[in-house]
Amino acid sequence: MRNLQRFLQNRADDIAIAMLSIMFLSFIAQITWRYVLNDPLSWSLELCLMMWLWVVFWGSAFCLRNDEHVRFDMLFLIVRPRIQRIFAGISALAIVVGMIASWHGTYDFVSFLKIKKSVSMRIPLAYVFSVYLLFIVATVVTYVWRLKKIITGELYPESVERGGPEE
Repeated sequence: MRNLQRFLQNRADDIAIAMLSIMFLSFIAQITWRYVLNDPLSWSLELCLMMWLWVVFWGSAFCLRNDEHVRFDMLFLIVRPRIQRIFAGISALAIVVGMIASWHGTYDFVSFLKIKKSVSMRIPLAYVFSVYLLFIVATVVTYVWRLKKIITGELYPESVERGGPEE
């Protein structure tokens, strides 16, 4: 199971690297055409923006571990392990509920965008923004799994001292 997880993590990282590479090459192409050839490209900025959108949500959903996300945990770190576990469970549940509650409206909006296309590249905007739907699904799965681990005591067991468990 660990080998499969590591393999999938590496492939997700590879996809993020490819998106960052496309964004960088598009940026370099725009600079070259605009300032060297004096003939600006219309599609390069659009591609950069699409890749940035995708890499942010893709990376957040599939590449970052929980401890690599920004978090505000000053209060969390000063309470007893039992309270940490309660806080972690409430937080995970709130994220799951919030993401599930946002699914319908988000899906409707992304579906609506299939009638609109990007200005330069003529890509349906539903494809561009569909990454957010992937982000919602991945976040829900991640935090349901995390909530299960919190409830069973795999994360934040009562015996852990201040600072929380290592993941």
